[in-house]
This record gives sequence, C-alpha cells and structure tokens, in this order.
Amino acid sequence: MTEYNKPLPVIQELARPFWDAAKEGKLLVQCCNSCNASIFFPRDRCPECWSQDLGWIEASGNGEVYAFSVTYEGVEKPFVEDLPIVLAWIDLPEGIRMQTNIVDCDPESVEIGMPVEVTFRKATEDICLPYFKPVSA
Repeated sequence: MTEYNKPLPVIQELARPFWDAAKEGKLLVQCCNSCNASIFFPRDRCPECWSQDLGWIEASGNGEVYAFSVTYEGVEKPFVEDLPIVLAWIDLPEGIRMQTNIVDCDPESVEIGMPVEVTFRKATEDICLPYFKPVSA
C-alpha cells in the first residue's frame, strides 16, 4: 500500500460507528428510533423529531447519482494524481444523500441517475474511506 498523503477525516466519537463499519467494508447510516428517519451526517439528535434515541442501520451500499462535477485541474498538490476527479451527490434508498467521489470509471461516462455502489479504500490502518463506483454489469 502506498502512503496516503491527503487530508484525513477527524473521527469524532459521534461518528465512530460509521468509521468502524467502514473498516469492515460496511456502510452504516444513523437512524432515529423514534420516527424512523435516516440521518446523514451523524448527529446527536434527529433533525426530524429532535429525539436523541438514535441508532445505526447497515445501508444497502447502492445508490444513484443525483448530481456531479468533474474536476480536471486546479487542485491541491496531493490530489493531482487523482485527476480527473468526479465529485458527486449520491441518493441512497435509505433516504439520505451523500457527497463522495465516483471512482473506477471514465469520468465522461458518469451521468445523472447512474446506478452506483459503495466501495472502500484503505487510507490508514484506522481509516477506510467510502467512494462509489458504477454498478457492475
């Protein structure tokens, strides 16, 4: 594994279950046990009903592209090797929208509504980052 030289997320205790699951190749979504709302990003109370009775569910890992942008230049030095970069909003069937990168495809093939699935890449021993890639045919 090459050394990961990009900024890393600061893992807050509130989001630890998300990051622990990512190390195992699972995508967790916070959920409200009072009103059943799905919540992303992790919070200390439900944004729908304000309950603090929150839990976690394993998401399917599938979604579709809601919106995207392709960057071809003008990024900080650690990201140059990743160009072009596809930044996207992904709608998950669990009712949340995640911002992420789309990987493992030609950026010109990305389109609104494209089905995608989560994939994880190990950044450090403690952090695996979720990305999305086109669903395999």
